Amino acid sequence: MEEEQKKQILKTYFGYDTFRPGQEEIIDQILSGRDVLAVMPTGAGKSLCYQIPALLMPGTAVIVSPLISLMMDQVKALNEAGVHAAYINSSLTESQTARALELAKAGRYKLIYVAPERLETPRFLDFACHAHLSMITVDEAHCISQWGQDFRPSYVRISSFIRQLPVRPVVSAFTATATEKVREDILSSLGLVRPYETVTGFDRPNLYFEVQKGGSKKERIRRYLAEHSSQSGIVYCATRKGVDELYLYLENAGFSVSRYHAGMSPEARKASQEDFIYDRGRVIIATNAFGMGIDKSNVRFVLHYNMPQSMEHYYQEAGRAGRDGEPAECILFYSPQDTMIGRLLLESKEVEQDYTEEERRMIREQDMERLRKMEGYCTTTGCLRSYILRYFGEQAEDGCGSCGNCLAEIEQMDVSEAAADVVRCVRDCGQRFGQSMIAGTLLGENTGRIRDRSMDKSPSYGKQSKLGKARMQDVIRAMVERGYLRQTKDKYMLLKLTERSEELLEEGAESFIISYKKEEKAEEGKGKSRKAGASGRRPAQAADLTESQQELFEEMRKLRMRLAGKRKIPPYMVASDKTLRDLCVRMPRTQEELLDVNGMGEKKVKQYGEAFLELILTKGV
Repeated sequence: MEEEQKKQILKTYFGYDTFRPGQEEIIDQILSGRDVLAVMPTGAGKSLCYQIPALLMPGTAVIVSPLISLMMDQVKALNEAGVHAAYINSSLTESQTARALELAKAGRYKLIYVAPERLETPRFLDFACHAHLSMITVDEAHCISQWGQDFRPSYVRISSFIRQLPVRPVVSAFTATATEKVREDILSSLGLVRPYETVTGFDRPNLYFEVQKGGSKKERIRRYLAEHSSQSGIVYCATRKGVDELYLYLENAGFSVSRYHAGMSPEARKASQEDFIYDRGRVIIATNAFGMGIDKSNVRFVLHYNMPQSMEHYYQEAGRAGRDGEPAECILFYSPQDTMIGRLLLESKEVEQDYTEEERRMIREQDMERLRKMEGYCTTTGCLRSYILRYFGEQAEDGCGSCGNCLAEIEQMDVSEAAADVVRCVRDCGQRFGQSMIAGTLLGENTGRIRDRSMDKSPSYGKQSKLGKARMQDVIRAMVERGYLRQTKDKYMLLKLTERSEELLEEGAESFIISYKKEEKAEEGKGKSRKAGASGRRPAQAADLTESQQELFEEMRKLRMRLAGKRKIPPYMVASDKTLRDLCVRMPRTQEELLDVNGMGEKKVKQYGEAFLELILTKGV
């Protein structure tokens, strides 16, 4: 019976016929009364894993969520689907909070979302101790770990809240990005009992990954937006200043873009966010302050103007593309200066005063190590998808055949002489400097830093002046990767010799080869686009539409916008791009046939079915 109920809820409220990989197993474990820790990539459908058990279990599920916008969107989407849900956070007045908890205690809501800071307030604790709670779910559970990329002290106190409950309900924890150390922290901090642990796989086959180097980043982004003018996307910048500069550049170039960062007024941020969510503006330029609470399904691209500070941040931000399962592109525009910006941001980052000096030192070292791994992603010539999966501890093939690196033309260069010179330079200077100083010395740069430290007197000075800065840096990075050098874990990242260093100086030593992408020269200002990232190079293609179906798809998007406007909800809550595409392919003629369309549940068919059918009958072929 439970099996039928699961499938019925999946179809009736969410419009899907089958579960995605891993979802049903997690749901079954929760329904059996077992605690759960699930790591599922953004877009894999983790919210259904706790929403469906909440609908099947007696009582009310409490969902701990870190951002107001995140819980408001999820509650709005649930109510649209016909599920009674509410939220408790600082956006409500005292009387509104009291009313919501009163209704929850009376059994009105199956799910109640709450900010972690609200859990131990007397009012919420009183509700929790007297209500029938079916489950406590901790969303974005990586926030509980000091090793997680978005650590929040309020998350640590969730276990205290659970201990104060007269009856301990099932506890489940979900996150999209968590290394093994973070997973261990979550298990320990929450005190999960005999938990079912699962990592459903970090791969997002519908996402295309690419790193672009060289040339003007602004011009590259301008061309990309011009080529994808009908699509919705996010452009991330590392700093507020970067957001403002790129926003003005694109606005002056004639693009309709919005911006978002913490330096703007709350009203301006809210207006920008709503323009993006409601499809009034297709592109938003933002810092990483934007996006954690955005459940917009039809984001077709995420561009990074700067390198993020960690793989966790990058994969979470890039993962906001293609949540509907349709192809989307994630392109990072890299320059070596990004690493310097990342270091400066980490050095200015405030660490909790509650930590001991040793703990603060470890956190700083962990942050620097993350930054190095992120730089490795940007500079590798290997498969980008494999790099991501291995970072998160997953086995991966050597090449996916569909990322920017796998599709690029790779060239090789014998740099044995340069590598040997690097060893000599590091040795001669007493292993006192980092990559920038060693590279500058070998290139013969005439800078104040080099003269002040007398490196212009080094025997190695200018020995590799013809190699070029980019290749010199490639050589040093490759030496670190292969164990011929190591970097200290502090902020100075000094280069040190290893047991293998001398091998490069031995007569008859094996050639030291580096591989690098052959970069296509972009013609600035002439509108000539690089092929990388263009249609046809994606890992998975959207269902091909005929010309007439594509025209109907555009009409569907306009109708979706009108329907959403009437209900004052974001367009993606009416139907995802994937649903619209399926409508154009299936061409249903009745409400029964509409139920076969991906994402069309009974509630949506009742609300919007007539309008979609009318459009198909009048515009369809």
